[in-house]
Amino acid sequence: MRTRVLLITGDPIRAKMAGPAIRVWNMAEQLSSKCDVRVVSWKRIERSSELFDLHYVRESDDAGIAVHERWADVIVVQGMSFRIFPTIAKTSKIVVADLYDPFQLEQLEQNKYEQRATWTEEVRKAVSLLNEQLVRADFFLCASERQRDLWLGSLSAVGRLNPDTYLADPTFNALIDIAPFGLPADPPQRSRHAIKGTVPGIERDDKVLIWGGGIYNWFDPQTLVKAMGILASENPEIKLFFLSSGHFNPEVPEMQATADAVSTAERLGLIGKTVFFNDSWVDYDDRVNYLLDADVGVSTHPIHAETRFSFRTRILDYLWAGLPIVASDGDAFAEIIRASGCGRVVPAGDPQALADAIRTLLGNEGALAEAAAAAVEMRTDFRWDRALAPLVDFCSSPRPAPDRNLMAESGSMLGGNRFERILAMPRGRRRDLTLLAYYLRRGGLTLVREKWADRRTRLTSDE
Repeated sequence: MRTRVLLITGDPIRAKMAGPAIRVWNMAEQLSSKCDVRVVSWKRIERSSELFDLHYVRESDDAGIAVHERWADVIVVQGMSFRIFPTIAKTSKIVVADLYDPFQLEQLEQNKYEQRATWTEEVRKAVSLLNEQLVRADFFLCASERQRDLWLGSLSAVGRLNPDTYLADPTFNALIDIAPFGLPADPPQRSRHAIKGTVPGIERDDKVLIWGGGIYNWFDPQTLVKAMGILASENPEIKLFFLSSGHFNPEVPEMQATADAVSTAERLGLIGKTVFFNDSWVDYDDRVNYLLDADVGVSTHPIHAETRFSFRTRILDYLWAGLPIVASDGDAFAEIIRASGCGRVVPAGDPQALADAIRTLLGNEGALAEAAAAAVEMRTDFRWDRALAPLVDFCSSPRPAPDRNLMAESGSMLGGNRFERILAMPRGRRRDLTLLAYYLRRGGLTLVREKWADRRTRLTSDE
């Protein structure tokens, strides 16, 4: 019998998709050859597939998700799945936790401009969500060797590196394996010019740098904009295009990094001349036309915890498009770029070094061609069929974790402070009243109104 696999995501599945939805979609395609697959999202679904089924279940509809839970043999969860659906948190089915995105580290950057209490609570919420998965799941996926080290430490802290799991596999590969973000198997094909000769201010013979994704607080677009200011006078033909300056999902807050990048470009007089911000989110299937209209892909970031354990999906798109890459040092892809020769790595936060690397690469056709060839050679290693092989192998012959009974006896949560204990309560009136009392004590009616507005946004955004 074919294993029945349920994939759950909290991202919209439509023409415009962000990383979690893109990953789930490709998981479903790869699994469909050996398994029966259903994808459930508690956000809008506007795509269909002949290979698997898609279902929308409202965030508050635990009875709705229960139908799919009963059908499944294996349930693959991301992010908030356990918290949104108590039925999934309590399931006896085999659970795979997809930890490719260490979002607790993202929260350190994303919310650092909020009040300290809010910042602390968001990080605690992320940690408690992850701890639930770390304690309960039977198998884990991560994106890189660095991430695997991070999650092995976390798994050790919650007691998952124990005699039962050690006897099953002393390397713990049977507990957590590497399944990075991937790339399509087919080479990219252009259907139109999306940037050169199309965007006002960018001519057909200009040299285009592309920032191939959103602008988030854990990135450093300001240094890149400053580098463009250095290049502007002597190399006016070099243009920088930010693919998406705003997020299509209204629940994703506007990032301070976006405002800082725009204000820096305005101060330097670069907007519409040297630096261009695309206001809308590009359709997933249309991104190829932007990538193939660029000459170099760029990615810049500061050095912090998120950088060390990140796995930049936009750089994978650069490899797919055969683009040479200029990127900041400090993350896993910096090592790949150096080793493969597919671009240049520069010190973080150094606009002059960044400008020099861009000028040197674009000014040497031979070096540019060599880097592009190296990028093309690298992309085979990241095809979705290779990247997701550990997931397909596990779901083809699923097994409960050898320490499942041990972890069930020790409890599904690790305790923690009052806020974490409230979040771990079953969703319902008692949890809502307890949260209300907590927020009243923390911030009075103002905080309660903010939290109520956030909840209404989540529940009504897809109606």
